[in-house]
Order: sequence, then C-alpha cells, then structure tokens
Amino acid sequence: MPLLTLIGAGLALVFWMAFCWRRSGWTRSVVKTGSVAVLALAAAGQGLPVLAAALALGALGDFCLSRVGARWFLAGMAAFGAAHLAYTVLMLDGAALPGRWPAMIALGLFGAFMVGLLWRRSGAPRGPVLAYVAVILAMGMVALALGDAPWWRLVTLSALLFVVSDSLLAAELFLVPRRHPARRVLPFLVWPTYWLAQAGLLWGLTHGAIN
Repeated sequence: MPLLTLIGAGLALVFWMAFCWRRSGWTRSVVKTGSVAVLALAAAGQGLPVLAAALALGALGDFCLSRVGARWFLAGMAAFGAAHLAYTVLMLDGAALPGRWPAMIALGLFGAFMVGLLWRRSGAPRGPVLAYVAVILAMGMVALALGDAPWWRLVTLSALLFVVSDSLLAAELFLVPRRHPARRVLPFLVWPTYWLAQAGLLWGLTHGAIN
C-alpha cells in the first residue's frame, strides 16, 4: 500500500503543479483520475471492497469532472455522492452519539449557509447540487461522531477536509464572479485538500477503523 500511495501522491503533485487550473485535456484527465485510482487499488489489495469502491467512485468522479459539459458535471456529482455514502457506511461502526456536538452544530450552520447561497446561484443543476450538499454534510456529521482513537481522528479530519474542498469547489463553480482574482487561486486550494482527504480516508479506515 505505501508504494501505491506514493505513486498517487506523485500524480497528485503533477496535477497540482501542471494541470489543476486548466479546463480540459486527456492528459489532465488521466493524471487526475490516476492519482485516486491507485488509492482504490491499494484498498483492494488490503481486501477492503467497500473502501476500494468508495475510492474508485472518487476516481470516476474525478474523470467526469475533468471533462467539459453539464452531463459530465452531473455524472461526477453522482459518483462522488455515491462515494460519500460508502464512506458513511464505513464510519457508522465507529460512530457514537452525542459526538462532538459543538462541531456538529457549527457544521450544520455552515451547511445551511451554503445551501442558502447555492439555492440562489447554482442555476439549472440546483436540485442535484443541493442533494450532494446534503450527502457530504451527512458524512461530515457521522465523522464528527467518531471516537478519539488516533486513526478515527484521522478519518474525522479527512472527512472534514473533504467538506472544505467541496465548499471551495462550490465557490469556484457558482459563487465567485468569473473575473474575480480568487478564481486563479481556488484550483490550487481545491486539489490538495481533496486529494489529502482521499488519502487520509484510505489510511485512517485501513489502519484503524475497519480492521
């Protein structure tokens, strides 16, 4: 598993340095998809089919979002939504109420704030976008109910990092004006937070949560 993770990290670094701000291209799609696909192979090699499926769905979502067009965007959201559901299922064994309730309240308020913004500004895909927000917030809530063992803490941190990454992506896609200077910076923030979230979920769930 360490070798495959290193390969994924190398591909992720190449994508971050050379491709993350570009709109499309087959090389871009291959590098982006491969950086998470190898993590799925690592999970499969550990005999963890649900985790491997979650990461494979993430890789599929990466491929779809690397292409241009509304259908690709919707397909990518569907793939990531299914991945979040798989992660949530894996986390349920370690969840216990009341959990970190102040952080849960904060996450709920943040989610309501994002829903309000996206309701007004997400346009035609409003329904799927808001459904996706609900799914990733549910994953975040379950992650905040996990225990304090070291590997569970990594899972919690990684799930919340996923929420951060997707929030930045939502800002890039729907909230920040097209010519605003922030649009030049956001891709460089979205990608590392996303990939580190995937890698953290792989390591946390493999080493501590489901073994």
